[in-house]
Amino acid sequence: VGILFQVGVNYANDYSDGIRGTDDQRVGPLRLTASRAAPAWSVKRAAFACFGLAMFAGLVLIILSRTWPLLLGGVGCLIAAWGYTGGSNPYGYKGLGGVFVFLFFGIVATMGTTYTQALQVSWPSFIGAVGTGLIATALLMANNVRDIPTDREVGKLTLAVRIGDEAARISYVMMLAVALLLPLVLVYDYPWVLLVLLLAPLCLQPSWTMLKGQQRNSLIPVLQQTGMINLGSAAAYGLGLVLSKVV
Repeated sequence: VGILFQVGVNYANDYSDGIRGTDDQRVGPLRLTASRAAPAWSVKRAAFACFGLAMFAGLVLIILSRTWPLLLGGVGCLIAAWGYTGGSNPYGYKGLGGVFVFLFFGIVATMGTTYTQALQVSWPSFIGAVGTGLIATALLMANNVRDIPTDREVGKLTLAVRIGDEAARISYVMMLAVALLLPLVLVYDYPWVLLVLLLAPLCLQPSWTMLKGQQRNSLIPVLQQTGMINLGSAAAYGLGLVLSKVV
C-alpha cells in the first residue's frame, strides 16, 4: 500500500507540476510531463492506476485484519496524495507538504501497519512512526531546497521557500538528528534500539552536502542517500525491538 501510494504521488506530482509549468526550468531528474516524454493524460492515468491498486491492497488488508476504521485512513491517504500538487488549491504550494508527508508517510503508515498486525498501537510504534516521518520530511526538504529558485519564480511556496535557504538546510540536519536520537528514550526497556545509531555515519555526507553544497544539482544525490537512511534506520529500529525481547 505504501509503495503504491509513493509511486502514485510521484506520478501525480509529475502531472500537476507539469501542466502548471512548475517544472519547465527543473534542476533535478527528468519529469515526464514537463519534458513531453509522455502525454500528460497518460501520466495522470498512471497516478490513478497506482492509487486504485493501493486502495485495493489496503481494502484486502483491512478485510483480513478486520480493522474497519482504517478505511477512513485510506480515503485520507488518497485525498492527501492527489491534493499535494493537484486540484485548484494544492497544499504543497502553501508550505504544508512537509506536514502531510510527516503525517501520512510517518504516523499513518507506521501506526496503521502496526494496528493491522497487532490490533493495537504502542509507544514503540509511535516512536518509530515519528522517526521515519522525520526522515521522509527531511528528504522532501532536500528536494525543495534544490528547487527554491525555480519554485519561488512560479509561486510554489514550499516550506523551504518560506523559511529561506539556510534555515531549510539546517532543518534537514536537525530532522535526521532527532530521528536517530529519539529511539534512545526506549533504551531502558529496549536496549537493542541502540542499533539505530549505526546509521549516524551515513548521515554525515548528506548533511555536509546540505549545509555546504552551493550548486543546486549537488543536492540530487542527497535524495537517494536520505531514502537509504530511512530504510536502514527502520530496519535497525525494528530489529532492535525484536532483539530486546528475545535476547
